[in-house]
Amino acid sequence: MKLFPVRLAVAATMLVPVSLIAGGSAQAAIPSVRAVPVWTACAAPTPLQGSGEKPGTLRDGTPWECAKLRVPLRYNHPEHGTIDLALIRVRAKPKPGQTRIGSLVFNFGGPGGSGVATLPLAASTYLKLHERYDLVSFDPRGVGESAGVRCLPDKAYDALLALDATPDDAGEQRTLLDGGRDFAAACQGNSGRVLPYVGTENAARDLDTLRQALGDRTLYYYGASYGTELGGVYAHLFPENVGRMVFDAVVDPDGDTVGHSLGQAKGFQLALSNFLTDCAKRSGCATGRDPGRGAAQITELLKGLDGRPLPTASGRALTQSHATYGIASALYSKESWKWLDRGLGAAKAGEGDLLLLLADALYGRDDKSRYNNLQPANTAINCADTSDRYTPADVSRELPAFRKASPVFGEFLAWSILQCTGWPVTGAAKTVEVSADGAAPILIVGNTGDPATPYAGAHRMATRLGEGVGVELIVKGEGHGAYGANACATDKIDTYLLTGTAPRNGTVCG
Repeated sequence: MKLFPVRLAVAATMLVPVSLIAGGSAQAAIPSVRAVPVWTACAAPTPLQGSGEKPGTLRDGTPWECAKLRVPLRYNHPEHGTIDLALIRVRAKPKPGQTRIGSLVFNFGGPGGSGVATLPLAASTYLKLHERYDLVSFDPRGVGESAGVRCLPDKAYDALLALDATPDDAGEQRTLLDGGRDFAAACQGNSGRVLPYVGTENAARDLDTLRQALGDRTLYYYGASYGTELGGVYAHLFPENVGRMVFDAVVDPDGDTVGHSLGQAKGFQLALSNFLTDCAKRSGCATGRDPGRGAAQITELLKGLDGRPLPTASGRALTQSHATYGIASALYSKESWKWLDRGLGAAKAGEGDLLLLLADALYGRDDKSRYNNLQPANTAINCADTSDRYTPADVSRELPAFRKASPVFGEFLAWSILQCTGWPVTGAAKTVEVSADGAAPILIVGNTGDPATPYAGAHRMATRLGEGVGVELIVKGEGHGAYGANACATDKIDTYLLTGTAPRNGTVCG
């Protein structure tokens, strides 16, 4: 996913002018891989990866294997040291008469999501692909156990996330800015060595190093949400190494920080409207039979939480910011709408537990009150990538457009544009470069009801990749991503990855 963000307003600090990316041309060479990863049985995911149980085997008995891949911290200055990337795979199990194609590498988005923790949880969705591919994922640099960015201790992070993210006066604004400043200082203090080098271009170079280590001539790849941005940058840098690649839930390559946030405001408002319309068809819906009135109820709920949070059994309070996050969390998938209905109903009754639980799922907070590094990595990678740095005055100027786009999420997302203001390293550019002339066809999958990466971004990605490269598959549905949620799209993606035959450009799945 490209996260509905914990956008931290960071007070101005001294910017360190450093080189964020590898430098050189798009064709700059990567050092050849000299060592093959040593694959062994996997341990349980660490707290930085999200915790959980040790992966054992797929249901067909194939065991999970884990390894480390050593890469340069700075590709253009390998003498500055290395970092280890955490890897996971399950080897292909072809049926009689079938042959293995290669390794299919997954990035599930964020940025900041641990592939090592996520792939075993999602693998049952990809069993058809497992017949002919090794399924492989990794923690990108700065994520999980790949030199994962560390910032605040857990209790301090609890306090930070409870701050009012839509300040109403100068005092609340100072408190939010101070919280952001403390967060940035903690990230610099704990992870300053890697912060300048966790951007997407370096991650794309890591992808090509991984391709070599896996022994594939070209990269077979499935990227979701931010994984589409990473895939697009890879295709730009290494068009000759593009194999069968799928981008699902596509990040708009033309979007700057304001554009992405405004697009999310519109996308989440649309998803909320669709939820309310669906909910109104069922008896007992917490928001009633009138979608318009239901939307007003949610706005009133959030307004009421401003300064008057709801209690929960855990002792933590459901703040306005937590509730906004919890609502957004449930809109990522239509399957979660039932939990949103229940959470809103409980909140109307004065209980904040379920909405807080939904927010925690998006924050990366587990049932032992520990945070993985999803949000610190998300901030670090976004701020390494973007050169945008805004002020509270910029937010004030943008607020009317955001409020118009979304009465529920607009103000929250307007303040989110301060995420990288005062970050201790400079950013690369306003937008990413994804042109990939000469690359093999890449399947671009856009869902018309996607709240986090609105559909328009898929069309722009297909266009920017270049003529004959981006092949667009349009999916009419709800939720963030189509694979496994839409049977038509899943079938066409499987067919492309297994046979190399892409659907006709502009194909529509209802």
